[in-house]
Amino acid sequence: MTLSLRLPGPDGLEDYRLAGEPVAQGTYEPARSRLAFAAAHVVADPLGDNSPGQPAVVDWEHTLEFRRHLWSLGLSVAEAMDTAQRGMGLDWAATQELIRRSAAEAPDGRIAVGVGTDQLAAGNHSLETVIGAYEEQLAVAEDVGAQPILMASRALCAAAGSPDDYRKVYDRLLNQSSRPVILHWLGSMFDPALAGYWGSDSLDTAADVVVELIGDNVSKVDGIKVSLLEASREVALRNRLTEGVRLYTGDDFDYPSLIKGADDAYSDALLGIFAAIAPAAAAALKALDDGDLQRYDEVFAPTVPLSRQIFSAPTYYYKTGIAFLAWLNGHQPGFSMVGGLQTGRSLPHLADTFRLADQAGVLTNPELAVSRFKRLLLVGGVEA
Repeated sequence: MTLSLRLPGPDGLEDYRLAGEPVAQGTYEPARSRLAFAAAHVVADPLGDNSPGQPAVVDWEHTLEFRRHLWSLGLSVAEAMDTAQRGMGLDWAATQELIRRSAAEAPDGRIAVGVGTDQLAAGNHSLETVIGAYEEQLAVAEDVGAQPILMASRALCAAAGSPDDYRKVYDRLLNQSSRPVILHWLGSMFDPALAGYWGSDSLDTAADVVVELIGDNVSKVDGIKVSLLEASREVALRNRLTEGVRLYTGDDFDYPSLIKGADDAYSDALLGIFAAIAPAAAAALKALDDGDLQRYDEVFAPTVPLSRQIFSAPTYYYKTGIAFLAWLNGHQPGFSMVGGLQTGRSLPHLADTFRLADQAGVLTNPELAVSRFKRLLLVGGVEA
């Protein structure tokens, strides 16, 4: 049966016939050739007051079921990251509960958790206060036995006056961690409050700071996640890292080529888009393990236009697209988000996301997806 619906287009509503072939469902073992983390979102409780500025009310059943879905596909979970709306709706109390609940269910070694400073109120703080906030969150990660991801901090960015201030903070934290951590470099397109991170507006200078910091703490650094959306810059940094330190790509524009790599130089993955395209990511990584690069390219290639759509400017609203696809695919009962962030993208934007998701084969239940999007159009005032 051919499925179709009327979608918003440049000239108003237009007929669209679904043409994609959903990526085959199944279970997978973790990839052998790459480490792959999907940064997972949270599902809002539709009966909770998740309006902007209110404490998050999470639908724990569907939030955890989504993580089980990712684990069944062989992916690891990067928990409580920016994809989970850290700093954009998910407060520290809900974050702690999320970390504890998720870590309690995670298969061994298949979870890493975000450690930040977002329990601090907006405003200026001393470096010691920033360190104390990081230490509080690091203690939670240590308590649940999860690998820490030292997230880029708005508070640190505001407090630091030089690269030396970053060194002071990170040296203290790395010395305290009982296991190697993943560092986190998030570009200002993901969070404008992080502009000038590592103490310089020059990305070249910032890279020098990162390389020196890692080199001086190599036994405490597993790797660094880089989300700058510049593949050439990521490759250049990767080539400078001390042997054994991983580069986890956070480049949601060029992840297929960065993960595939060349001449044994490649990036591992820690990506928000993997939550949205999880079956395709699992199938592509399996093909990479099998040495089937043609299949790898075939599976991943059509997901790139979708990812570029979801992460288009303003990039920090990409979380809306992640939750939208989870709803279309039946992983949550409603298209609602903590902080009311479901309003972060327009109907035309979501219509384009729908088209591209179909073409990428990641609408796993096309009938359900069509039914749900028709309802969304109706709620938005569109008779389709």
